[in-house]
Amino acid sequence: MAEIRTKWVDNLQFIAIDAENHSLVMDGSLEAGGQGTGFRPAQLLLVGLAGCTGMDVISILRKKRQQVTSLELVVSGEQAVEPPWAYQNISVEYIIKGKNIDEAAVKRAIELSEAKYCSVKATLEERVNVSSSYRVENEL
Repeated sequence: MAEIRTKWVDNLQFIAIDAENHSLVMDGSLEAGGQGTGFRPAQLLLVGLAGCTGMDVISILRKKRQQVTSLELVVSGEQAVEPPWAYQNISVEYIIKGKNIDEAAVKRAIELSEAKYCSVKATLEERVNVSSSYRVENEL
């Protein structure tokens, strides 16, 4: 079972700490009365999705012996305008760079992550429309 301890620091700032003592600062936006010193909690949902699927995709592409030199994920989310401002749509763009990258391997790695391995995507699936796209940039 995963456990995170979150401690209030000041104003709207909190620090989350995991079992291995990694920490992450969260804060409200300036508009919401925070100091803007860290991620807003809703942003962390997007961060979690990017990290989860990114780790899957890079692992799968390595097993497929793809020569990936860079993987970047751009995740954007559209929230409802009324409280609780839940995400309605999230898009994930995978930008893969490398040598002789097989687009079919990339497509399959993304499909496997999104359909089978990424727990964050699976958690969101029932409530949020998550779409994805990818771009392969082959290097010489």
